[in-house]
Amino acid sequence: MFATIQIVLCVILILLLLLFPQTAHSGTDLGVNLFMEALFPYLLPYLVLTQWLLRLTAPMRTKTKRASLYVQAYIISALGGYPTGATTIVYLKNSGQLHPKEANFLLAVCHAPSPLFVLGFVSLDLLHSNTFGWLFLCLLHMFNICCLVTGYFLFRKTDPPSISVHNTPLYSAPFSESIKETAPTILLVGTTIIFFTTIQTIVQQGLDQLIPKLPSTIELSIAAILEVTNGLKMTVTAFPDHPYITLLVVILLTMQSISIHLQIFVIAKSAKLSVRPYIKFRLLSIIIVPTIYALFFLK
Repeated sequence: MFATIQIVLCVILILLLLLFPQTAHSGTDLGVNLFMEALFPYLLPYLVLTQWLLRLTAPMRTKTKRASLYVQAYIISALGGYPTGATTIVYLKNSGQLHPKEANFLLAVCHAPSPLFVLGFVSLDLLHSNTFGWLFLCLLHMFNICCLVTGYFLFRKTDPPSISVHNTPLYSAPFSESIKETAPTILLVGTTIIFFTTIQTIVQQGLDQLIPKLPSTIELSIAAILEVTNGLKMTVTAFPDHPYITLLVVILLTMQSISIHLQIFVIAKSAKLSVRPYIKFRLLSIIIVPTIYALFFLK
């Protein structure tokens, strides 16, 4: 049944591409511009550097305590943004430094947008605010750190995995290896953003043809669900002076989008990690973070 639904969906999307080729081209251009301007400058350098650092320090972690390893993984993910956390956890799991259950848990917790993206693109470029980005990051990381501490106490009695020199080799060319490992991740991120932005554009065009008076809120919802970067830009552009615009942005940033979740699913699948904890934590954060913001910080 699920396979049939996917086939029908693919056929519909292909027909839309054929019916609206110019719109598809415009959507692809928009996706490329969003990726190159909003994500690529922030993601690429940091992803290369973190992968390089992980390889340089691999032998040093043979005696690293569990708490220290958790903190290192979280800091890397918090500074690098998604999917840096996922790639870091996959590396630590594949190198034998994390149990699969620990890796499943950390995959869910070590997940946050890049501070450069939030502070630069969202807070300054879209909202023209110097404080919103810091406030959102504090709320999100407080939630994540509480979960991280809880997970540490749950796993602290678990015997640590046996880390050998074979599992964590000192790479002969760690910098070249880091670039090699970064390239597929960058390609994955760029592909999902461009694809879902294109799909959002042609779906919106198709709906406009079928339902000329389609409410703008539905169009914005579709954009946000498919690709959050474009959804944020469209939402702020449509409602620049709305009294609850910051709350809407918090919800979108916490909810993220199909394109981001798909990136995590693909990376997790490459290491045979379960995404159930990830899904549960995302649902929990969608409820808790916007609620705290609305209760204490919404003006």
